[in-house]
Amino acid sequence: MAPGTLILRRLTTHFANRIRQNQRLLSSHLYSSSALEEAPSSSSSSSANLDGVHMTDTCIQKMKQLKASEAQEKMLRLSVETGGCSGFQYVFDLVDDKTNPDDRVFEKEGVKLVVDNISYDFLKGATVDYVEELIRSAFQVTENPSAVQGCSCKSSFMVKL
Repeated sequence: MAPGTLILRRLTTHFANRIRQNQRLLSSHLYSSSALEEAPSSSSSSSANLDGVHMTDTCIQKMKQLKASEAQEKMLRLSVETGGCSGFQYVFDLVDDKTNPDDRVFEKEGVKLVVDNISYDFLKGATVDYVEELIRSAFQVTENPSAVQGCSCKSSFMVKL
């Protein structure tokens, strides 16, 4: 067997096992007592709530710029999905001013950040920032108390067990 084929087979097996493990962890979080006991709130305030998801001033300024250039009102949606280098990844989307029943909305200076209830369990106390670097500019989660480690680009993380 060619060495490249053997390495590819090992990597495929490793990543498949890692994805299954993360999906089990995410599924168990879905049915955990903390996710079910907390009532969804559509008007949570991040500044008054220590368990909220916080936005930096830079994040708020960028969202205001984006809102000014759009015809419709936009919100920033942050969710957590399985995948990425470290097991879970952050996903940012600009969405219309519509929420789902299980969404939590964090608002500061008229800027809204929407997090679904399952992702919220992974993001309690997190801070969202807008970072401009030489190679890219993006929204990032700069601090996450639920993460034990993450990749260098800050787009994925591993959760505390």
